[in-house]
Amino acid sequence: MTLNLTGSNDDVEATDALARQGDDDDQMSRGSLAMAWYGVASAFFFVYIGAAMAVAYGTLNAIIGIVLTIICYGIINAVLAKYAINNRTTVAQFSRTILGTAGSSIATIIFALVAIYYAVFEGSIVAYAFMAAFGGEMWMWSLIVVIYSTPLILGGARRFMDKLNGWLMPLYFFGLIAAVIWAGVVYGFGDAWLTQAPEVPLPFAQGGPGWLATFAGYMGVWILMMFTMDYAALGKRKDLKFHQRITFGWLFYVLAYGFAALVGIFLTFTIPGIEASETGLAGGLVSLMGVFGLVVIIASQTRINTANYYLGAANLKSFGERVLRVRMPNIAWVLVSSLIIFLLMLLPIVQYLLLALAWQGVLVTAWVAIALTHVLLDRGRNQEHAAIEDKHYRAFNSNGLVAWAVATVIGIVMLQLGSIDPGLAGVGATWGPILTALSAGAIYAILWRTHPTSRTGLIKVVS
Repeated sequence: MTLNLTGSNDDVEATDALARQGDDDDQMSRGSLAMAWYGVASAFFFVYIGAAMAVAYGTLNAIIGIVLTIICYGIINAVLAKYAINNRTTVAQFSRTILGTAGSSIATIIFALVAIYYAVFEGSIVAYAFMAAFGGEMWMWSLIVVIYSTPLILGGARRFMDKLNGWLMPLYFFGLIAAVIWAGVVYGFGDAWLTQAPEVPLPFAQGGPGWLATFAGYMGVWILMMFTMDYAALGKRKDLKFHQRITFGWLFYVLAYGFAALVGIFLTFTIPGIEASETGLAGGLVSLMGVFGLVVIIASQTRINTANYYLGAANLKSFGERVLRVRMPNIAWVLVSSLIIFLLMLLPIVQYLLLALAWQGVLVTAWVAIALTHVLLDRGRNQEHAAIEDKHYRAFNSNGLVAWAVATVIGIVMLQLGSIDPGLAGVGATWGPILTALSAGAIYAILWRTHPTSRTGLIKVVS
């Protein structure tokens, strides 16, 4: 029997049937999924990055850029969430369509490493807070953080964390509000945090206005688009509108980016001597609020790291099984991922945050632009990706790989402008992510029109 999976109208009907197989019984309830996803909003990194943007470009520019970021994230993630829910597809499964099975392995390992990197970074903040509160060595607290974090993504413990996250979220948000009030009472409520301007007022030194540079800076965190797809794949189709509007929509980013940024900006310009760094803000919070500040940090980082640990291990497993042909139980992959996290925590990884964000931003931004372009051009088609085996996909899909490669080169060249001429560093940082996204989407759209046989990434196989 011949199974035609090349992308014709008949194929669409076949894959539509696949997409409707099964029901929502095994999917997460909308409340559980929303609580699990909102754990991501409590990353202390979001407090830091808002403050860093205000220091670099001024508070007004930072706020304008963050508002535009919230709008952009809300729109893009509503589209990607809808596709992931309707088609039951994760990043690894969807990447087979746009990149081929071999190409998807590249996307999967990048996703795994970025999630692990964030786990290292956020875990280091908890370890630093413990050290600031109780003394001791960083390696010891790092080990403790990894030991208590690992079980939280396993089986029943993970389900428990989904419920506990509902209780931890108010502690995080009200804890930050308490920090603002506390800092204001101790050091005074002024308007310096609202009127902060760059030390050197060169509006176009960063390659454009400060609000555009801020917007481009937040593009370095487009990894959350990939996080969205993996989480949304767990949702019920009947809850689609709720997840588009509430779970993965603008409300989430108002809390994650808007609220956190305002807190970070206020604390940075209110507490004397505090640095606009994540460790600086965490240390300042512990110094200001004592044990309560430590509790707020532990609550926030524990919530976000359940997502980082889970996605890191899940994508590491996908890469290991597909490329390395290594088959192990889930718990084994979790332990391997946790060991990597601990070893990396022994390195001064926090110092390389901005560099890591810039490089990952190129690869991830290009992938997101291609994924979004594919979804918009492929409207009306449905493929339940998990129901289609790897053997039905091309090893390499030239449409996506060419677009990804060219856009990545453009982004890297832009990032290297500063090494050619220091005066161009701001131009590269601002326009690098933007040109990466635009070129990836444009090239993929052109190839979509000129190479229609590669649109679905599927091949004709005989079984």
